[in-house]
Amino acid sequence: MYLLFVTFVIAIVLLGVHNHECKDYNLSASDQSLIDMMKHYLHTSRRKECPAQNKTSNTGVTYVRWGKKNCPKGADTVYTGQAGGNQYSHKGGGVNYLCLPNDPENGQHQPYDNDQVYGGEYELSSTSKPSGWSGGMSSKEVPCAVCYRKQRSAILMIPGRKTCYKGWNSEYNGYLMSDHKVYSKRDYACVDKNAEPLDNKNGDENGALFYTLRTKCGSLRCPPYTNEADVLCVVCTKSNV
Repeated sequence: MYLLFVTFVIAIVLLGVHNHECKDYNLSASDQSLIDMMKHYLHTSRRKECPAQNKTSNTGVTYVRWGKKNCPKGADTVYTGQAGGNQYSHKGGGVNYLCLPNDPENGQHQPYDNDQVYGGEYELSSTSKPSGWSGGMSSKEVPCAVCYRKQRSAILMIPGRKTCYKGWNSEYNGYLMSDHKVYSKRDYACVDKNAEPLDNKNGDENGALFYTLRTKCGSLRCPPYTNEADVLCVVCTKSNV
């Protein structure tokens, strides 16, 4: 209703100017200001009424795919690398895992003692490995890939599930892993169910360690959970459309 009124006012002003008896009539500053204001209002109002033109076409989300050297089908690979982080026995410093690129730009050597960036290794055994994994991956370094999924507005890692909830898209699923409970605290990471080693190098060099986790009933309600079970996980993204 207000828009119709504004349109009517502009029409009256323009009609009055056109039919004025003085052929050499010039608009006053206030007349021109009023016309400009009304034109601006109509322009912005019409623009608000028009649907957005691909405003979300270039948006997306990034995430790390732990345990794999590449990204899932449909996702762009930003870079591939090696999992790393602080050494498992250090009591201070960073606690999160890092996806370190395979083509670093190294800084200058420094003499001070504060080494916190180590490689990451799988810590597995015949009794402490995810179902289906080979015990031969123990002490092998962990690869990673940073992925970009276009036309997604949100990303979510869900612990305790291998499928996403309705309306969300699965990027990959796997096992929730972290450092051992007797060592320093570490972030949880969702490691791909089909995880692979970084290379075939053998050696127990430690660093940032990846241990399989188990559930513990009590404060964790069982059911719905099960005692001493692998903790599954899934990485989900939300579509823009």
